[in-house]
Amino acid sequence: MPAPARVDADPKLQWNVGYWVVAALLLLWLQGLWQASRTIAPVPYSEFEQALAQGRVAEVTIGETTISGRLKEPDAGGKTLIVANRVEPALAERLAKYNVPYTRVIESTVLRELLSWLGPAAVFFGLWYFVFRRMVDRQGGPLGGFMNIGKSRAKVYVEKDTGVTFADVAGVDEAKAELQEIVSFLKNPADYGRLGAHMPKGVLLVGPTGTGKTLLAKAVAGEAGVPFFSISGSEFVEMFVGVGAARVRDLFEQARARAPAIIFIDELDALGRVRGAGGLVGGHDEREQTLNQLLVELDGFDTSAGVVLLAATNRPEILDPALLRAGRFDRQVLVDRPDKIGRVQILRVHVRKIRLAAGLDLEQVAALTTGFSGADLANLCNEAALAATRRGAPDVALVDFTDAIERIVAGLEKKNRVLNPREREVVAYHEMGHALVALSLPGTDQVHKVSIIPRGIGALGYTIQRPTEDRFVMTREELERKIMVLLGGRAAEKLVFGQLTTGAADDLAKVTDIARDMVARYGMDEGLGYVAYEAPPPRFLELPGELQPGARISPAVQQRIDEAVRAIVMDAFERSTALLAQRRDVLERCAKALLEHETLDEAALKALVAAA
Repeated sequence: MPAPARVDADPKLQWNVGYWVVAALLLLWLQGLWQASRTIAPVPYSEFEQALAQGRVAEVTIGETTISGRLKEPDAGGKTLIVANRVEPALAERLAKYNVPYTRVIESTVLRELLSWLGPAAVFFGLWYFVFRRMVDRQGGPLGGFMNIGKSRAKVYVEKDTGVTFADVAGVDEAKAELQEIVSFLKNPADYGRLGAHMPKGVLLVGPTGTGKTLLAKAVAGEAGVPFFSISGSEFVEMFVGVGAARVRDLFEQARARAPAIIFIDELDALGRVRGAGGLVGGHDEREQTLNQLLVELDGFDTSAGVVLLAATNRPEILDPALLRAGRFDRQVLVDRPDKIGRVQILRVHVRKIRLAAGLDLEQVAALTTGFSGADLANLCNEAALAATRRGAPDVALVDFTDAIERIVAGLEKKNRVLNPREREVVAYHEMGHALVALSLPGTDQVHKVSIIPRGIGALGYTIQRPTEDRFVMTREELERKIMVLLGGRAAEKLVFGQLTTGAADDLAKVTDIARDMVARYGMDEGLGYVAYEAPPPRFLELPGELQPGARISPAVQQRIDEAVRAIVMDAFERSTALLAQRRDVLERCAKALLEHETLDEAALKALVAAA
């Protein structure tokens, strides 16, 4: 026979019974108070003495501070018990002679004693609360880092908070085109599943610093109008083991609850660095557990849920290969430094709030900023506006952008760094050697400005060249002409003064790097053959190659490489010296003009050279 089923009591019924019991006890207590108020009469001690003298009291009860007496018959008010505060017998006997009512008032010390205990406790609690609140503000969350230690610290933005759209991002058209598909998926997720396709689980934005990776992620959220969870990779890792993994789980749970949404992890390399081999314990355990949890979340990621994971890094070569395999970060988008057209587009975005001079051509500014990132160009526009403000101009002109470029590239002017006449003359000939060789050789970058005003930490002078276009492939002859321009300063010093100085140290380092790359990387030496003897530096999304500089090279080949590098450098030096010797009069005239004016622009240089 089966056992009878157990029927659990209804918790609501238990609560109702409890309410009735409490109400009944409260009613009995109130009834006792009411009954006592009807039978007990508090009286002065003098009246109590009179009742005793009149024989109205049948029984007396003496307490520590009070004395009560039960009346033989109820008084006029129906009271059967009178209570009075006790008075010392000697004092009562003295007061009874005056035939006036007297009583004793017992001073209550409860409040004073309570304050004596609660006051210090309140002060201590207040100090502790103040310190705890500061910890809460730093740790985040309403209960601080200890209570919310496993909670995600991701900041949630909505469309109006990001304030960024694709119109605010310029110079990275290819990256915008890749991410436009993500926006379309977030707006219409059903359309992407009709043919059986699914969106990438993760999109990794890679590129140098300052190229706009974070800005692109915010633009995706602004265009799609969905919640945007933004967090840095370093915020996952804490001193407590297991906290980072808990935060990863919490972050993905929040995003799924508010889908469609975007999760953006900035500086992914802080979290996804390649895991060490050999089972290291200690400092790497927490980071590796966090990375493992992220990999698990990506494996269980439902692409139809409307959640897209974006991440950004400028060091993709150190990321764990398991993070980059297909099925996790399926798509890698390169956000590289902009070309000249891209720089013009970026400058147009950043000059919207700047009052530009009439006729200013931004292409001239873009030509001077080869290699600048988007952040560099934003800083350039701000520095140009500040330069125009310092000189009291009504608008920002090309001269302000030139001054800003010099300030960023070469550093601040050191007007208090006074050179002696000999040093000043050497610097003038050195810089004019660079400029004159560049002006004399075909296919070199145009010389924009030459100056002997000291700037930065160690620059006693500088020559600014403006590329006519962005170059991606260079021939051996073009590299040799570049070496000749760099050696023009050393050649001018030796030609004019017959001695060498330390001013060409930076030029020699650059020349040596170019010549070694020509021989060991580009295979431009016929004697050594078309062989790469040095591995190129790791590129984006590639692990370092096995072939390292100096590896698999015999001493004999290494010696031939050194000889070929020296031959290229010395040949370029001799050619630069010969060129300057042929135009010695132009060199003298330009150097004297530079000593007189300290700075010569492109037009002044061309006029001096043409006067020959």
